[in-house]
Amino acid sequence: MRSLNICVKFFLIFTSMSISFYFDTISKPSFFKATAIKPWLKAIAAKEKFVIKELNYIFLDDESLLKINIEYLNHDTYTDIITFDNSDASTGSAGKIESDIFISLERVEANAKKFNTTFENELHRVLAHGLLHLCGYKDKTKKDAALMRQKEEESLAML
Repeated sequence: MRSLNICVKFFLIFTSMSISFYFDTISKPSFFKATAIKPWLKAIAAKEKFVIKELNYIFLDDESLLKINIEYLNHDTYTDIITFDNSDASTGSAGKIESDIFISLERVEANAKKFNTTFENELHRVLAHGLLHLCGYKDKTKKDAALMRQKEEESLAML
């Protein structure tokens, strides 16, 4: 009976992990395969000693993400990604990721051209980048940005 309880608890914990993708104001790229990306994102989190409880990626156009950037962060600039951490460490959810990540596919595609990489590779980098922020990595200083880039490269190698 004890092993059944453990199995049920594991099942409930495992199945409560949710990663969702929403294409709100823009079409899904033809190369985008959620079935390949979800386990990859879970593996990144696990490598960093985190569990994904709920992770929503919302894909938008530039103008829609700019509105969010102005309204919630008071930044009047275009960006490729905005990450909102909805985790609540005070409720004992430390190490459990709950977040909404907004991504401008137009900005990601423009950055791919700028950095001489494919749209698919740049999108994967941005997906990992948002998740790595939730794992505690920053990118405001040169040292932090270098570590973030290293973690992105490690994540891309896992795909």
